[in-house]
Amino acid sequence: MTIPRGDSFESIPVEKVREYWDARPCNIRHSTAPVGSREYFDQVEARKYKVEPHIPVFAEFGRWTNRKVLEVGCGIGTDTINFARNGARVTAVDLSEKSLAIAKQRAEVFQLQDRIRFFHADVERLADYLPPDGYDLVYSFGVIHHTPRPDRALDEMRKLIGPGGTLKLMVYHRWSWKVLWILLTYGRGQFWRLARLIADYSEAQTGCPVTYVYSRGEISRLLEKHGFEVADIRVEHIFPYRIEDYVQYRYRIVWYFRWLPGPVFHWLERRLGWHLCVTARVP
Repeated sequence: MTIPRGDSFESIPVEKVREYWDARPCNIRHSTAPVGSREYFDQVEARKYKVEPHIPVFAEFGRWTNRKVLEVGCGIGTDTINFARNGARVTAVDLSEKSLAIAKQRAEVFQLQDRIRFFHADVERLADYLPPDGYDLVYSFGVIHHTPRPDRALDEMRKLIGPGGTLKLMVYHRWSWKVLWILLTYGRGQFWRLARLIADYSEAQTGCPVTYVYSRGEISRLLEKHGFEVADIRVEHIFPYRIEDYVQYRYRIVWYFRWLPGPVFHWLERRLGWHLCVTARVP
C-alpha cells in the first residue's frame, strides 16, 4: 500500500498552524491544578514522562551542562526546564504565543529564567529572529512535521548549529501502529484519504492543519540533503491507554495490549512506534 505524501500541506499558511496551537497548547491538559502553579507544572511533567519515558533518554538532559541548546518548538516548556535544570544555556523558540507565555511562567516558577531566552518565531524563518550563536545542540521534538515546509525548517536549523554540533529531532513514523489505527478507526480503510486523516487525528485536539509522516529512509535522506550526518534513528512509543480513561487521568491499558508481556510490547514499539527519534551531526 502506498501512503499519500500530503504534498498539499505546502500551501497551508503558517498562521493556521499558529492558531491551532494557540487554541490548545500541547500537553496543557496534563494536570487539573491551576495553570501556572508549581503543582500544575510538576504534574504536567510527571504525566508527560510517564507516557513518553523515552524522552529523557533521547534528550540526554545531563549531557548539555554549560552548552548552548536551541529548542525549536518548546511548547509549554517541559523539556526546556529540564535542559536548564541540568545547566544548559537554553534558547527556546515557539510559534504559539500562548505556549510561550506558559513556558516563561514556568521558568519563573522554578527560578530558571536567567538560563533561558525565549523567542516567538516561525521555524521556517529562525535566522530572522535568532542570533547565529553556533549552538551545540538543536533539539526539536515533534515540531517540523507540523510546519508546511519542513525543508525550510531544516535549512534554518543548519544555519544556527555550530561546527560539530548535534541535531536531535523527533518526527512521526509513517509505518506505525498509530497510522494503522487512524486508518482503521477513522478512515474505514480509505487509504487514499490517509494524509488528511493523519493530520486530523495526529494530536489530542483534532483538526491539526499539517502533519507529515516519515519512514526511516525518508528522514535520513531529508537530513542528508540539508548537510547532516545521521548517527542514530530509533523508533519509540505506542500509546497503550484507553483514551476515555486517560482523559480522566486514569491509566487503563486497552484490551489488545493488556495481555502482552512487557518485553513483547517494547519489541513492538521498536518497530511500529509513532516517534522516529533521530540524532544527527554536522560533519
